[in-house]
Amino acid sequence: MLFHSSIRKELARSFGATLIVLATVVMTMTLIRTLGQASRGSFNPSDVMLVMGYTVLAYMPTILTMSLFISIIATLSRMYRESEMVIWFSSGKGLATLLGPLFRFAWPVLLMVTTLALLVLPWSNQKIETLKAEYEKRGDLERIEPGQFQESAGGKRVFFVEKDVSGKQAGNNVFIATREGSKETVTSARRGRIETIGQDRFLMLSNGQRLESAVGTSGLKISEFEEYGIKVGEDILANTDDVPVKTRPTRALFENRTLPNLAELSWRLGLILAAVNLVIIGIAVSSANPRVGRSANLVFALFTFVLYYNLLSLGQSWIASGKFGFGAFLAILHGSALVFGILWLAKGHNNWRWRTLLGASSLTTSKLRKTPT
Repeated sequence: MLFHSSIRKELARSFGATLIVLATVVMTMTLIRTLGQASRGSFNPSDVMLVMGYTVLAYMPTILTMSLFISIIATLSRMYRESEMVIWFSSGKGLATLLGPLFRFAWPVLLMVTTLALLVLPWSNQKIETLKAEYEKRGDLERIEPGQFQESAGGKRVFFVEKDVSGKQAGNNVFIATREGSKETVTSARRGRIETIGQDRFLMLSNGQRLESAVGTSGLKISEFEEYGIKVGEDILANTDDVPVKTRPTRALFENRTLPNLAELSWRLGLILAAVNLVIIGIAVSSANPRVGRSANLVFALFTFVLYYNLLSLGQSWIASGKFGFGAFLAILHGSALVFGILWLAKGHNNWRWRTLLGASSLTTSKLRKTPT
């Protein structure tokens, strides 16, 4: 049908342009944030582009839903503004007849959102956490950067090397502060080098001084040395049993229904339900007055989208804390959004007016009051 094909073609153009713009904005913001995290030592600087890619992939369900919602609002608003919708309505087409062509256009996007939310989202989060954990599990020697104070993996040591003279095998003016229990040690040396003894690596210090003290006491032990070795080849591994909930597969969330798992499950299912509801809401709120500015509907659409997703995020925290039930939250939030969209769509399809409805209601009330008993 001409009507269906024309509206789907325009939706495709608008959706593609919106998706490119939103993806570019998100990639730019993600790159800036990832560079900041890398500069603070959360990620390996060489993995910045990889982390950015995984992060953008995790945002793709939201980006696709927003692109679809904005493209529906923009396309239908233009048709209202240029009186194309009047022509279609005069030919016997109501507003509800748009559901068919719009869902035929949107179903591949909704299928992609479902796949991303249930399968790709936990996978991408797991990859990000793996890169972060691998960088955190570096040995102490890999953390040393000339001219910077660096903390060891366990947080028990602080290293400083003034300058590196031969790669990372030797350095001058070495400073090491160590705290183990109630014992604090400060070691300084003119020079340090790395040596491998057996299966372990040692930092060999030359011509230095060592200060030892106990927390809470005033005693201080000072010793000087010509050669002193510190074992620095141990890696502190992360606890593999403590898996972040956002990295767990969706099937595992269904099988183990704890509060954190149900909260994460509500977010993933909510991304899918929100995408479906926003298609209906987009049709209902797209009617535009030609006298109103072009951006009015887009501003309202953006406000609706932000409000919906904020409630989705708020509900996730409520479920995790036990303040709200999983099923009750899904029914109230997404069910209310669906009912709201259908009622508004019915109002536009039947050309209802609030003044007419309120006027008819007040007229009926007045007649009932005048009826003799």
